[in-house]
Amino acid sequence: MNLRHYVRDIPDYPKKGITFFDITPILSTPKAFRYVIDQLYEKYKDSGADKIVAADARGFIFGAPLALKMGIGFVPIRKPGKLPYKNRCVTYDLEYGSDTLCMHVDAIEEGDKVLMIDDLLATGGTAEGMVKLIREAGGEIVGAGFVIQLSFLDGDEVMRAAGVKHDFLIEID
Repeated sequence: MNLRHYVRDIPDYPKKGITFFDITPILSTPKAFRYVIDQLYEKYKDSGADKIVAADARGFIFGAPLALKMGIGFVPIRKPGKLPYKNRCVTYDLEYGSDTLCMHVDAIEEGDKVLMIDDLLATGGTAEGMVKLIREAGGEIVGAGFVIQLSFLDGDEVMRAAGVKHDFLIEID
């Protein structure tokens, strides 16, 4: 299946000069959505992961059903003020600004094997923030899966520098 067909390019969003790659056509097409989850499952079913960690909000869309299919736990990473229990947080740079991510302090335990899932790898800022949170909690990252990788940005290098093996389903040059 040509998944790129199901990704809509929206120029000048969220800021002028940025192209937003919209995954909602994947979500509105059951065969495409199922294909994404099935492909991620095939890539990571033997990873040994105990938990999937995904970032607010689009990462949840892919991470939660994948965790369910793999029979493992799901850990949401959210923006500040969105989680009701004690949090650990990290601030990181984005392609178009900066942001902060948080997770519950007890979401990952020492030695947990963690698979990171998100919709997009661009500059690597969000992924790098996730890596920091997971490692601070004592988790071992067994891989990172993305629906889309923007190869014209530095996310690939950020993941390599962090020592995280990653893969993707769609590469956009």
